Amino acid sequence: MTVAQPDVTVVIGAYEAMPYLVECLASVEAQTLDPARIEVVAVDDGSTDGTGEYLEEFAARAPMPVTVIRQDNSGGPSGPRNVGLGKASGRYVFFLDADDRLGPEALARMVAMADENGTDVVLGRVEGVNRKPPGSMWGETLRRTDVYSSNIKFTLSAQKLFRRELLTRHGMRFDESLWTGEDALFTMEAYLRADGVSVLADYTCYYLVGREDGKHVTRTGGYVLRFDSARALMTLLADMLPPGPRRDVLMVRPFLVTLLPQFGPQFLKDDEEVRRHKVELAKPLMDAYWNADVARRLRVDERLRLHLLAAGRPDLLMDVVEFVRAKKEVPAVLEKNGRRLYLGYPHFRDSRAGVPDAVYRAEPREARTFPGYREGRIEIFLRRAGRKARRMLSTRAATPGGRAAAA
Repeated sequence: MTVAQPDVTVVIGAYEAMPYLVECLASVEAQTLDPARIEVVAVDDGSTDGTGEYLEEFAARAPMPVTVIRQDNSGGPSGPRNVGLGKASGRYVFFLDADDRLGPEALARMVAMADENGTDVVLGRVEGVNRKPPGSMWGETLRRTDVYSSNIKFTLSAQKLFRRELLTRHGMRFDESLWTGEDALFTMEAYLRADGVSVLADYTCYYLVGREDGKHVTRTGGYVLRFDSARALMTLLADMLPPGPRRDVLMVRPFLVTLLPQFGPQFLKDDEEVRRHKVELAKPLMDAYWNADVARRLRVDERLRLHLLAAGRPDLLMDVVEFVRAKKEVPAVLEKNGRRLYLGYPHFRDSRAGVPDAVYRAEPREARTFPGYREGRIEIFLRRAGRKARRMLSTRAATPGGRAAAA
């Protein structure tokens, strides 16, 4: 008798996951998708708190097939995820962290979204429980979009629905040499290779749980690991995309999310040796990937800090970081009859510092929040054209000749 292929394999990497694992597995068992259409592959990564035993108990009573693999501790989430992915047989794969849980209709809704639109990746709305997840991508449900036309680049965690054929075709696996940011690398590659991405924003599919005991599968490590993560993601983007606007719009993510926090309030607390080391680690990344097109996509304070870093001026950088940390009111300088706005962060028009005025000029999106600013006709036209393009992209069906048309 031939066993039907499951629609989705839920891969769970678990390490010291009790008691959170109880609710995690209960949420899998409570899925409205037919249990016959789900398989679970759970990998116990050397737990000593009863995680492995509870997984085996669940496998014995669960309504869907469950495979439990127990192995020595690998030190991070990549190994267990790769083992689980290697055992998966579903049309889709969903990576569920053992601390977290699913909404009851999550798998049914995400599988339906992928099938109906022929998309390779589906993002289900995430809600935080004692944690704050990224939120800018949940403004509306998008049946079909891509990484350039939406804010999905700001959610690169692994908790997405992936078409397994996409992962298999490209031999995709999590990088086990990275201690942090391995999911960002994997997810960004999937976005770039995907034949369309869907965003399911009108139903909470995933509950991201903050553990009260402070333990997590991911070992966050020190600042050097953050630079490793930024370097890996920037290298991936450079390898997969030629220089130009598409690469630059995605480079914003590692600069803003991974690199810039190293030069925030913590930078003031670092000792001189750590500050020097951070600047050294950042230099090759700034030299290779920082440019005016990336810079104009950032707010003035973000752009200014990175500009000073690229210019090798950590002395001026300290002044700006201190100003931002203090949350001081920023002087606004309006010129050209209110159509040009500069923000007077430290060293603005200081001839000794020599920072170009362009670094302090607010782009329309930021400038609109300041009284007296008047948006020019060109900026209004571009904003309206951008909104129209995003609406058209979010409502169109699968491309002709794509999976939806061929089904």
